[in-house]
Amino acid sequence: MKVRLDCPLPKLDFDMITLGHGSGGLLTNKLLDSGVFNLFDNKILHERHDGAVINTSGKTAFTTDSFVVSPIFFPGGNIGDLAINGTINDIAMCGGIPEYISVGFILEEGLMMEEFWDILVTMKYAAENANVQIVTGDTKVVEKGKGDKIFINTTGIGPIHPDASISAGNIEVGDKIIVNGELARHGVAIMSVREGLEFETEIISDTAPLDEPVRGLLDEFGRAIHLLRDPTRGGVATVLAEIAKSCKIGVEIFEKELPINEEVGGACELLGLDPLYVANEGLFVGFVKAEVSEQALDKLRTFETCKNARIIGEVVESHFGQVVLHSKIGGKRVVNMLPGEQLPRIC
Repeated sequence: MKVRLDCPLPKLDFDMITLGHGSGGLLTNKLLDSGVFNLFDNKILHERHDGAVINTSGKTAFTTDSFVVSPIFFPGGNIGDLAINGTINDIAMCGGIPEYISVGFILEEGLMMEEFWDILVTMKYAAENANVQIVTGDTKVVEKGKGDKIFINTTGIGPIHPDASISAGNIEVGDKIIVNGELARHGVAIMSVREGLEFETEIISDTAPLDEPVRGLLDEFGRAIHLLRDPTRGGVATVLAEIAKSCKIGVEIFEKELPINEEVGGACELLGLDPLYVANEGLFVGFVKAEVSEQALDKLRTFETCKNARIIGEVVESHFGQVVLHSKIGGKRVVNMLPGEQLPRIC
């Protein structure tokens, strides 16, 4: 794995992680001082405290997540930017503006420092891209064979957008259901690496921060954005089925409107997967007031990550608690939650 030229791997007297790097002593300090603090440079982090003192006011969004994806490098990203983007997106789905993130590393003895550095660098760029500061963290090392190179835990925090009122209780009959891009890209990108599949065009994960397009929607449409969810594990189908059941609403979606890349669709068919249930990492599902749905769609399409935004369905007065898919050939079927683990270690 090549490190970025503008953030070269610093000169070290070690080339891989050892148990000593998790001791909290000299080797731990050498690991952190080798460039970690400088890479994530900010005043709060340089306090080197076990926590961070930050300023918050009013309603605040708060989230935590863990990332165990395998493999740790995949087309379009790695576990590092996946962790930062995933945390940013969880805050955004609450109507929040992400500001601060904590990062905890569980490293396996034997992880090459070059790999760790490339992960750190992508985390740096992902955080800077969203104007987020990594302000505190932790590092632990487990014996070889007791982990899988690296696991990452993150916590994110940020104030709620002043015009946001994101709640399942806001959903009403007639709401349009919007997705900001193509389905199933992340899950298929991971599976293509695992299964050694090759396509004419490489399938790239959709991992990306969603704070900017969400903020754009809230700036312009505010409380007309009723609910936002990111369909990671379990995919779009599971998110919609959960919402329909918990809110006792009826949902109808239309197969012909689902934005699915041709090669992603072909890969799903080859692997026996339904794209509706495959994980996404740069996608959100939005329930939007019908009167502004077309304008919201136009607004989304002004963002690079949302060029393929589409209205895929609506909230209806019938079949409360269920999601019904209208197929391309005119049939209908009930879309349920994913019953088990379809793709393990996907994020």
